Amino acid sequence: MCHMSLGGGDTQVELGVSQVAGPVCALVFASSGKEEIIWERLYAADTMILDETPLFDPRLLAELDWSQNMVSFCPAISPVNPGESLVLRPLCTSDLNRGFYKVLGQLTNVGDVTAEQFIGKFEHMKRSGDYFAVVVEDLNLGQIVATATLITEHKFIHGCAKRGRIEEVVVSDECRGKQLGKLLLSVLTLLSKALGCYKVTLECKPPNVAFYEKFGYVASEETYMQRRFSD
Repeated sequence: MCHMSLGGGDTQVELGVSQVAGPVCALVFASSGKEEIIWERLYAADTMILDETPLFDPRLLAELDWSQNMVSFCPAISPVNPGESLVLRPLCTSDLNRGFYKVLGQLTNVGDVTAEQFIGKFEHMKRSGDYFAVVVEDLNLGQIVATATLITEHKFIHGCAKRGRIEEVVVSDECRGKQLGKLLLSVLTLLSKALGCYKVTLECKPPNVAFYEKFGYVASEETYMQRRFSD
């Protein structure tokens, strides 16, 4: 607790500061004995704590019906057994220190992201309930070696259904050949179905169409277009 005087009088403020970012309660005792509760939102970079809280419920991955998977794996791997010393799970904020951005940087420009920015974006995604970023961690190295993200969009069409989009599928250069890209794509495709999406889409270059067809995807007649406002 810290104590301080306000306005040069007898009023004191007693602050109990939590160890995580969020609301902090300040109880004000006036000289008249009247008590008031004042709420302030205090944020500071040094109170940002990285932890193992998952972005979404891990049971969604554990309970996937793997019998519906459309591709073969040799040797056999699955969401619960992705390979020796490997674990597939939801993203958590501690992954910032496990090389999460190092892996993403092999796919695209990630920019200079602070811990505060990362946690803020993570909390926004977790609150929405529509973001499902998964990672593969090498437990021996304590490093993220692969990641992919499923985003669900809420629609007014198809009876107010949901659409899934798979993005940012990337495997670390050191772990190519371990079927992790196939595993991530299979997992998120099945997850989109389990979440009730009426369809799931992804973007790929023409030479890769045949690869994605193995997972049940078909080329759309629509032409993908974009307009960039930054790199």
